[in-house]
Amino acid sequence: MAAINSLESGGSTAGAAGITTAYEIARKYYKEGGNNRVLLATDGDLNVGITDEGALVRLIQEQKQGGIFLSVLGFGRGNLKDNKMEAISNYGDGNYSYIDTIFEARKALVEEIGATFFAVAKDVKLQVDFNPQHIKGYRLIGYENRLMAAEDFADDTKDGGELGSGHRLTVLYELVKADSPFDIGEVGSKYQTPDTTKPSDEWLTLSIRAKAPDGDESTLFTYPMIESEALAATSNLRFAAAIAQVGMLLRDSEWKGTASYDAALELLRGDADVTGDPYKEEFLYLVTLLNRQAAK
Repeated sequence: MAAINSLESGGSTAGAAGITTAYEIARKYYKEGGNNRVLLATDGDLNVGITDEGALVRLIQEQKQGGIFLSVLGFGRGNLKDNKMEAISNYGDGNYSYIDTIFEARKALVEEIGATFFAVAKDVKLQVDFNPQHIKGYRLIGYENRLMAAEDFADDTKDGGELGSGHRLTVLYELVKADSPFDIGEVGSKYQTPDTTKPSDEWLTLSIRAKAPDGDESTLFTYPMIESEALAATSNLRFAAAIAQVGMLLRDSEWKGTASYDAALELLRGDADVTGDPYKEEFLYLVTLLNRQAAK
C-alpha cells in the first residue's frame, strides 16, 4: 500500500516498458503456490512506446507465461481508454475494474478484493445447450466481446476468463419456448430432434470448463437443469435483467424490443429488492435520471 500511495500522476506514459518491468519483477520473486500477480493502475492512455491495442495484447500474451496473473485498475474519467484496458486484462489471465469514484475504489480494493486479486480458476468457459423439446430459440444477451467458436470450448489452448474468489457470473438469455408461434431457423443441439416418445424434463445443460490457477489442463463440469431450476429468478437475477435492459437502451440495440426505463424501474423497485444495497441503490438513482431525461 505504501508503494501505491507514493504514486503521482503526470508526464508521459511508457506503458509497455512498465508492463515488461512489472512482469520481470514478478518472475524474479515468483512464489510457488503463491498469488503471483501484476497490478496495473492506469487511465489506459499509453502514449510512449507500444500504444497500439493489438501490439499491447501480443505483449501481454508473451509476458503472462509462467503462472503470473494480472489485475487492471482503470482510473479516471473522460480520457479513460477503456478498450485497451479490457483487452489487456482479457488476454493476460486477468480481471479489470473501472474506478471513477471512491465508492468504486472501495468496491474493487476492499469489499471485493478476493475477486480482484485472488484467482480460484483460470481459462473458465461456459457453454449452454438447450433442449428443443422445450426451447426452440434463444439469444445471448451481452458477452458480445467474449464469444468463442463452439469447437474452442474443449480446446485448452484457447484462452478463457479468470474467476476470482467470491466472484459470480450471470449469463442472460432471451428464450423462445417450443410451443411459441414465433418462427425461427434450425438450431443444433446435443438433444438433436425432439423425440416426443421419450419426453425429458431437462430444459438445458450447462457445461463449464476450467483450469486450476496453476494448471494446464481443464476439467469439465456438466449441470442439467429442469424447468423449475431454469426459470428460478432470484432478486439478483432480476436486478441483472434490469441492467441488461438499460444497457440495450443506452446502446439503442436493434434487439431492445419493448425494453424501457419504466420497465427497468419496475423491476428495480419491485422484485429486484435494491433497498439496503448501496450499489443497487446507486443504479436505481441513475436509471431514474435516465428516465427523466428520456421523457424530456
